[in-house]
Amino acid sequence: MGSTVEVVGQFRSFNRFVEDKKRLILSVFVKEIFLMDQKFTDYTKTNSITLNGYLCKPPVYRKTPLGREIADLLLAVNRPYGKSDYIPCIVWGRNARYAMGLSVGYRMEIYGRIQSRNYEKKISETQVEYRRAYEVSISKLEVYDK
Repeated sequence: MGSTVEVVGQFRSFNRFVEDKKRLILSVFVKEIFLMDQKFTDYTKTNSITLNGYLCKPPVYRKTPLGREIADLLLAVNRPYGKSDYIPCIVWGRNARYAMGLSVGYRMEIYGRIQSRNYEKKISETQVEYRRAYEVSISKLEVYDK
Protein backbone atom coordinates (compact mmCIF):
# COMPACT_ATOMS: atom_id res chain seq x y z
CA MET A 1 0.00 0.00 0.00
CA GLY A 2 1.37 3.42 -0.93
CA SER A 3 4.14 2.08 -3.18
CA THR A 4 4.72 3.30 -6.73
CA VAL A 5 4.25 0.60 -9.36
CA GLU A 6 4.67 0.34 -13.10
CA VAL A 7 2.02 -1.64 -14.93
CA VAL A 8 2.38 -3.09 -18.42
CA GLY A 9 -0.77 -4.30 -20.08
CA GLN A 10 -3.79 -3.29 -22.12
CA PHE A 11 -6.44 -0.61 -21.70
CA ARG A 12 -9.66 -2.44 -22.54
CA SER A 13 -13.28 -1.50 -23.13
CA PHE A 14 -16.60 -3.31 -23.22
CA ASN A 15 -20.27 -2.36 -23.19
CA ARG A 16 -22.44 -3.22 -20.21
CA PHE A 17 -26.14 -2.62 -19.79
CA VAL A 18 -26.81 -0.59 -16.64
CA GLU A 19 -30.38 0.47 -15.89
CA ASP A 20 -31.44 -0.29 -19.50
CA LYS A 21 -28.65 1.93 -20.90
CA LYS A 22 -25.45 0.87 -22.60
CA ARG A 23 -22.36 2.04 -20.70
CA LEU A 24 -18.77 1.85 -21.91
CA ILE A 25 -16.66 0.23 -19.19
CA LEU A 26 -12.90 0.89 -19.29
CA SER A 27 -10.36 -1.25 -17.42
CA VAL A 28 -6.65 -2.01 -17.30
CA PHE A 29 -5.72 -5.61 -18.10
CA VAL A 30 -2.43 -6.07 -16.25
CA LYS A 31 0.18 -8.36 -17.81
CA GLU A 32 3.17 -7.30 -15.70
CA ILE A 33 3.57 -5.21 -12.57
CA PHE A 34 6.82 -3.81 -11.18
CA LEU A 35 7.45 -2.30 -7.76
CA MET A 36 9.42 0.93 -8.33
CA ASP A 37 12.34 2.05 -6.19
CA GLN A 38 11.16 5.23 -4.45
CA LYS A 39 14.61 6.86 -4.80
CA PHE A 40 14.65 6.58 -8.59
CA THR A 41 11.01 7.08 -9.48
CA ASP A 42 10.45 9.72 -12.18
CA TYR A 43 7.13 11.22 -11.10
CA THR A 44 6.74 13.06 -14.43
CA LYS A 45 5.86 9.68 -15.97
CA THR A 46 3.16 8.66 -13.52
CA ASN A 47 -0.20 7.91 -15.09
CA SER A 48 1.08 7.72 -18.64
CA ILE A 49 -0.35 5.64 -21.47
CA THR A 50 0.63 4.95 -25.07
CA LEU A 51 -1.94 3.57 -27.52
CA ASN A 52 -1.64 2.61 -31.17
CA GLY A 53 -4.92 2.42 -33.06
CA TYR A 54 -7.27 3.80 -35.68
CA LEU A 55 -9.60 6.78 -35.65
CA CYS A 56 -13.04 5.15 -35.85
CA LYS A 57 -15.39 8.17 -35.65
CA PRO A 58 -15.04 11.70 -37.03
CA PRO A 59 -13.48 14.04 -34.41
CA VAL A 60 -15.92 16.34 -32.59
CA TYR A 61 -14.49 19.83 -32.09
CA ARG A 62 -15.85 22.24 -29.49
CA LYS A 63 -14.86 24.92 -27.02
CA THR A 64 -15.15 24.70 -23.25
CA PRO A 65 -17.14 27.35 -21.35
CA LEU A 66 -13.77 29.03 -20.66
CA GLY A 67 -12.95 29.11 -24.39
CA ARG A 68 -10.37 26.28 -24.54
CA GLU A 69 -10.38 24.26 -27.76
CA ILE A 70 -11.02 20.55 -27.39
CA ALA A 71 -11.74 17.63 -29.71
CA ASP A 72 -13.24 14.26 -28.81
CA LEU A 73 -11.74 11.24 -30.59
CA LEU A 74 -12.64 7.56 -30.49
CA LEU A 75 -9.64 5.29 -31.01
CA ALA A 76 -10.07 1.63 -32.02
CA VAL A 77 -7.17 -0.43 -30.65
CA ASN A 78 -6.94 -3.91 -32.14
CA ARG A 79 -6.40 -7.03 -30.03
CA PRO A 80 -5.73 -10.62 -31.11
CA TYR A 81 -8.59 -12.84 -32.28
CA GLY A 82 -10.43 -10.09 -34.15
CA LYS A 83 -11.32 -8.06 -31.07
CA SER A 84 -10.96 -4.30 -30.67
CA ASP A 85 -11.16 -1.87 -27.79
CA TYR A 86 -12.78 1.53 -28.30
CA ILE A 87 -11.07 4.18 -26.21
CA PRO A 88 -12.53 7.68 -25.81
CA CYS A 89 -9.85 10.36 -26.01
CA ILE A 90 -9.68 14.14 -25.82
CA VAL A 91 -7.11 16.44 -27.33
CA TRP A 92 -6.59 20.12 -26.52
CA GLY A 93 -5.63 23.40 -28.18
CA ARG A 94 -3.60 23.33 -31.37
CA ASN A 95 -3.79 19.52 -31.47
CA ALA A 96 -7.61 19.76 -31.33
CA ARG A 97 -7.60 21.96 -34.45
CA TYR A 98 -5.18 19.54 -36.16
CA ALA A 99 -7.40 16.56 -35.30
CA MET A 100 -10.30 18.19 -37.13
CA GLY A 101 -8.47 17.55 -40.41
CA LEU A 102 -8.34 13.81 -39.78
CA SER A 103 -10.85 11.36 -41.17
CA VAL A 104 -11.95 7.91 -40.09
CA GLY A 105 -9.35 5.22 -40.74
CA TYR A 106 -6.17 7.15 -39.93
CA ARG A 107 -3.70 5.13 -37.87
CA MET A 108 -2.25 7.02 -34.94
CA GLU A 109 -0.11 6.60 -31.89
CA ILE A 110 -1.15 8.66 -28.92
CA TYR A 111 0.61 9.55 -25.69
CA GLY A 112 -1.30 10.82 -22.70
CA ARG A 113 -2.84 9.97 -19.37
CA ILE A 114 -6.01 8.30 -18.14
CA GLN A 115 -8.33 10.78 -16.46
CA SER A 116 -11.80 11.13 -15.05
CA ARG A 117 -13.94 14.25 -14.98
CA ASN A 118 -17.37 15.21 -13.72
CA TYR A 119 -19.86 16.98 -15.97
CA GLU A 120 -23.52 17.93 -16.18
CA LYS A 121 -25.82 16.43 -18.82
CA LYS A 122 -28.93 18.49 -19.53
CA ILE A 123 -31.88 16.07 -19.63
CA SER A 124 -34.64 18.67 -20.05
CA GLU A 125 -35.21 22.38 -19.46
CA THR A 126 -35.47 21.75 -15.72
CA GLN A 127 -33.51 18.53 -15.19
CA VAL A 128 -29.73 18.05 -15.07
CA GLU A 129 -27.95 14.74 -14.52
CA TYR A 130 -24.45 14.63 -13.01
CA ARG A 131 -22.11 12.17 -14.69
CA ARG A 132 -18.48 11.08 -14.67
CA ALA A 133 -16.46 10.43 -17.83
CA TYR A 134 -13.28 8.36 -18.14
CA GLU A 135 -11.00 9.02 -21.10
CA VAL A 136 -7.43 9.44 -22.29
CA SER A 137 -6.22 13.02 -22.31
CA ILE A 138 -3.77 13.20 -25.22
CA SER A 139 -0.57 15.20 -24.80
CA LYS A 140 1.04 14.09 -28.09
CA LEU A 141 -0.23 12.33 -31.20
CA GLU A 142 1.53 10.95 -34.24
CA VAL A 143 -0.59 10.29 -37.33
CA TYR A 144 0.29 7.75 -40.02
CA ASP A 145 -1.25 6.97 -43.39
CA LYS A 146 -4.60 5.23 -43.63
